[in-house]
Amino acid sequence: MDRRSFLKNAGLGAGAAAAATTLAAPAIAQGTTDMVIVSTWPRDFPGLGTSAQRLAARIGNLTEGRINVQYFAAGERVGAFDSFDEVASGNAQAYIGADYYWKGKHPAWAYFTAVPFGLTYAEIDAWIKYGGGQELWDELAGDYGLKNFAAGNTGVQMGGWFNKEIETADDLKGLKMRIPGLGGDVMAKLGASPVSLPGGQIYENLVSGAVDATEWVGPWNDYFMKFYEAAKYYYYPGMHEPGSQLAMGMNKAWFDGLSKTDQAIIEAACNEENALQMAESNANNGVYLDKLINEHGVELKRFNDEVYDAFGEAAAEVFEETREHSDLAARTHDSFAKARSEIGRWMLLADTGYTQQRNRVLGITI
Repeated sequence: MDRRSFLKNAGLGAGAAAAATTLAAPAIAQGTTDMVIVSTWPRDFPGLGTSAQRLAARIGNLTEGRINVQYFAAGERVGAFDSFDEVASGNAQAYIGADYYWKGKHPAWAYFTAVPFGLTYAEIDAWIKYGGGQELWDELAGDYGLKNFAAGNTGVQMGGWFNKEIETADDLKGLKMRIPGLGGDVMAKLGASPVSLPGGQIYENLVSGAVDATEWVGPWNDYFMKFYEAAKYYYYPGMHEPGSQLAMGMNKAWFDGLSKTDQAIIEAACNEENALQMAESNANNGVYLDKLINEHGVELKRFNDEVYDAFGEAAAEVFEETREHSDLAARTHDSFAKARSEIGRWMLLADTGYTQQRNRVLGITI
């Protein structure tokens, strides 16, 4: 697959609306509703882009054309980082993306994608659905005229691509790294310079040396970005995004105007895609990690305890500053932290306890 074929329209500038894909019959019958969906992801990009396209198509199919869906990838209607405002203003009806991109509007948005030392896929799914997370998300989104649902997850991310080895926290000083969200704030505390770039601009900045390092997702997605052409060292585990929750954010007035049936269909389609994308990521990451190592000579590196402890100390400072932002930020963090403690203890006993013993007995290693 040619990387440029799915990245060429993924920059910040708006592209031609003619590039949209119409996913349902035109709204010619009484009772049909148009749904323009914009995305933060490049068209046809494995995992992120294809998941968004699949969800858009699913909504059109399940409503049998009552909702006439038009999907625009990043750069086809608006730039990736303009998706939020396009939907909040009512110019489009929905976006598919990562809500931590909007932390400049309110830091609580970061908790509904991922934060450093945060929740894994299973944990954040439990928090959103049964731990009060959705209610807090509704409160935050409602302040901007939005209604959001979980609509995809890529699981624990890799720590990133680096052009030098990271042996101590001092090795991060002066490093220009593409890393969004509160993870970027943690890196800044350690002397790095975080840069926020949409997916379509990362490769060119890494190759040119405009950034020294980048995180993206995991082996499957990263393979097609060809980061291995510019950075040799691939670090794990990523402290910044342990369970990257993706979202469909809708214009609330538009969503509230739908029938209860169509509202339920959209929510069900989002839930379905949330599970599908996680399963697809898990099915592909191991295969593509082998390709990166065996076919492209990538060196897999583990962040040592000294570096990880430094991440933890910096994260504690970032969280305290985030809590001080507002009452909603504090309540969101406290609810999130409570879930991390309660659900995390069970996951340590159950999932982690089992997989450690299983892998030891069967000899499964990295």
